[in-house]
Amino acid sequence: MSADLSPRLAEIVEALPLRDGMRVLEIGCGPGAAARAVAVRIGNGHILAIDRSAKAIGQARDGSAELIAAGRLSLRCVAAEDFVLEAGEAPFDIAFAVRVGALDGRHPSAGAKALPRIAAALVPGGRLFIDGGSPLRELKLPDRGT
Repeated sequence: MSADLSPRLAEIVEALPLRDGMRVLEIGCGPGAAARAVAVRIGNGHILAIDRSAKAIGQARDGSAELIAAGRLSLRCVAAEDFVLEAGEAPFDIAFAVRVGALDGRHPSAGAKALPRIAAALVPGGRLFIDGGSPLRELKLPDRGT
């Protein structure tokens, strides 16, 4: 696992059900350490890391130039409750978040907006994991509707 990961983040990334070729969405990426570790684990897959903070996205960009240039990682400055797939963007297999108040219960009104957005960005049967389990727990996503 990457040297820039804390033991806690390394445990979380290791617990994710990742496989080669996956499309992964990280919500609240901060400086991008977990996103870089996930990019390594999914081989020819792709991770989109989002954060509401432009400063965090800048830090993630600064530390991820090689993965971005290789097309294995991309970044977007957007809050979880405002996230939508861009035109032509493929949905994600899984999503994960670490210490994101909209998903861990600290900001329930933001969570009520974020969960349908995340569900809409995932493939049917896509899964959302957050910290707070051993080390992860899976959140039930709302039905996508038609």
